[in-house]
Amino acid sequence: MKILSILSLLLVLTNCAGGKISSMKVGKRCSQADANGFQESSYIWLIQDVKAFDARINKANCSDS
Repeated sequence: MKILSILSLLLVLTNCAGGKISSMKVGKRCSQADANGFQESSYIWLIQDVKAFDARINKANCSDS
């Protein structure tokens, strides 16, 4: 039941985006690390431009730490 409610919440939140979100990616992906070694990482990404997203943020950028 818990998983069903979480999936329903994700669906509702995606529909509230007002058409600006074209896709939702699920799975750990990371941005490239900056000069200080910081990077963004998440398991759920709401994105507009799929091609630009895949070039900048992907699984290969995730560090092992």
